[in-house]
Amino acid sequence: MAERGGLMNGSKARCAKGDAWKRRLLPGLERGGGVQRLEDGFGRRFPYLRLSVTEACNFRCTYCLPNGYRKSAPNDFLSVDEVSRLVRAFHALGVQKVRLTGGEPSVRGDLVALIAAVTEAGVEKVALTTNGWRLARGLKDWVRAGLTHLNVSADSLDPSVFARVTGHDRLSEVLAGVDAALTHPRLTVKLNAVLLRDTLSEGFSAYASYLKKRKVSVRFIELMRTGDNAAFFAGQHVPGSELRNWLRDQGWSPVERGYDDGPATEFSHPEYEGRFGLIAPYAPSFCDSCNRLRVTGRGKLRLCLFGDGGVDLRDVLQTDEDRDALMARITDALFFKPRRHALLTGNPGDTKHLAELGG
Repeated sequence: MAERGGLMNGSKARCAKGDAWKRRLLPGLERGGGVQRLEDGFGRRFPYLRLSVTEACNFRCTYCLPNGYRKSAPNDFLSVDEVSRLVRAFHALGVQKVRLTGGEPSVRGDLVALIAAVTEAGVEKVALTTNGWRLARGLKDWVRAGLTHLNVSADSLDPSVFARVTGHDRLSEVLAGVDAALTHPRLTVKLNAVLLRDTLSEGFSAYASYLKKRKVSVRFIELMRTGDNAAFFAGQHVPGSELRNWLRDQGWSPVERGYDDGPATEFSHPEYEGRFGLIAPYAPSFCDSCNRLRVTGRGKLRLCLFGDGGVDLRDVLQTDEDRDALMARITDALFFKPRRHALLTGNPGDTKHLAELGG
């Protein structure tokens, strides 16, 4: 099977298998109740798209871009029109949740227009991941444009530790923005924190206190090995079991995941308004429930964040007449989505740094 849009060529045997698979799914879609649904060769469905809108970030987090963002290519990220065409195609294929990520999305001056473009495409859930530096100033416009879900990075609730990890002394304004977000009744708010050996001495009690009277989820994310952080990973990685064990001992219970929820397992407690969450990519069954596809800031479909290569979509994002070709390229690509990543073998694929995760 020849490469389409940058997709790697496979062996003749795999091509034959792929042709049979695509004929069966015709092609990579299942129809149910009149709705088209993307499905891969392992029966996983994909109602959730994570779309990076920039690689740039103004923070210097120790685990991600400790030396700050270094521009390596022109800032030719997807335009509002390209994003609109992309999301409309994914929505026609059954995607109901789109998360705008980066880098840091709010460094783009047209972020409101990007949120509006996703909203106007008809998806049910319009999400944004941000470091919070413009949260207080931009929140009203983001919500007015259609934002329904907000994730804010908060790697510590201690101002000095936050400054050490992020390179910025802005915790108070970030948390003020979070409190403002919590006043919007239709906005779901979550905090993201990376599990680090350097911050573990604080324990999880400060976050539990924060959750006592706030209807917010704090999600801890296991540090992941990438192409440029081997030494940092060796010294800072904390297994998710440390949080899981603490939660069990404190009486927190796991909550069933929703159909289009992200990869976190959430935990609730009857005495707390908020929840804890854990994203543990090193858990053996982590990939079994994968329901997300990713597109980079320049329009490449990534079938696995920690895989190799991808499928270029940008050439079929230029006119509305390319919609059928765009949808066909997306569905054809799903045959090549792997069963799981190779992080457990120390192979992060071609993910160079954590900024590419997009929150």
